[in-house]
Amino acid sequence: MPRSDTQFHGLWLIAAFKLFKGLFLLALGIGLLKSLHHDLAVELVRWGDRFRIDPDNTHFLRLLERVSFISPKKLKALDVGAFFYSALMLTEGIGLSLAKRWAEYFSIIATSLLLPLEIYELVKKVDFARVALLAVNIAIVIYLIAEVRRPRKG
Repeated sequence: MPRSDTQFHGLWLIAAFKLFKGLFLLALGIGLLKSLHHDLAVELVRWGDRFRIDPDNTHFLRLLERVSFISPKKLKALDVGAFFYSALMLTEGIGLSLAKRWAEYFSIIATSLLLPLEIYELVKKVDFARVALLAVNIAIVIYLIAEVRRPRKG
């Protein structure tokens, strides 16, 4: 049985979500790589000036405080993690956009394996972004499981 338009659009929507996350993490990884030998707090202040962020803004000051405690070793680990996760997301996104069956299975496994980490983070601190991300990822897993169980023509 061929896929309907809604099935096709569902895969494209998931693929777009994965590609967006992958490209965002790639940009983050590149930014972290460029920042490896610089003082992050100084760079953040420079970017704040460039984007005309109020230096007395409480959110900006909180971010500045958090960034000042990141060691070069931790920054390098974050960079490696961003590149690894980016590669994972881009692989899933490209495979799903090409409607490859392996990408559906790969996305189910990869997304399911990350759910316990998301739940752990949610238990540490409940906020809208964490709840929304967990809900979206659970919906993706459920949708893809239904999709791979559906018979395919050809």
